[in-house]
Amino acid sequence: MTVRTGNSKRVAFNGILLALLVITMYLASLLPGLKTSLLTLSSFYIALVIIEFNILNGWIFYLASSLLLLIVLPNKLMLIPYVLFFGVYGIVKFYIERRNKIVVEYILKILYFNIFFIPLIFFGGKLFFSNAIDKFPMWAVITALEVVFIVYDYIYTLFIRYYIQKVKSKIKI
Repeated sequence: MTVRTGNSKRVAFNGILLALLVITMYLASLLPGLKTSLLTLSSFYIALVIIEFNILNGWIFYLASSLLLLIVLPNKLMLIPYVLFFGVYGIVKFYIERRNKIVVEYILKILYFNIFFIPLIFFGGKLFFSNAIDKFPMWAVITALEVVFIVYDYIYTLFIRYYIQKVKSKIKI
């Protein structure tokens, strides 16, 4: 009986997070002014799955969410940043931070960020970054995005810490 209860809780928790993710991504596709903020929010759900269960469930959540969004999201272009970066970042962060060497961690995180964003800037710059590509030199755009990424990663870490310290014990999954 305990195994079923555990599985039921996991399925329910993941289902709720998937529903919240679909809502978040749907709003991101409808509200261009909030796109970046909502994409950022969409990346936090997977961290909760990893914290509550394990990395394998994180991978399953990521794959299920990517497939579900492919089916229900009206703006399929929103899948590109989610599938290639925001959706999987919690998993990448998990693996990188197991090293417990902050300098190496940030080098690997920035490397991961650049592997995704630099090709995106060159091939879809105007589509995803509006006029910034035309107004500023490429090195300035990339540097600014790397700084924003470091802030994003720090906020992500604060979110995880807050959830573990303040929320996890109260919801008892």
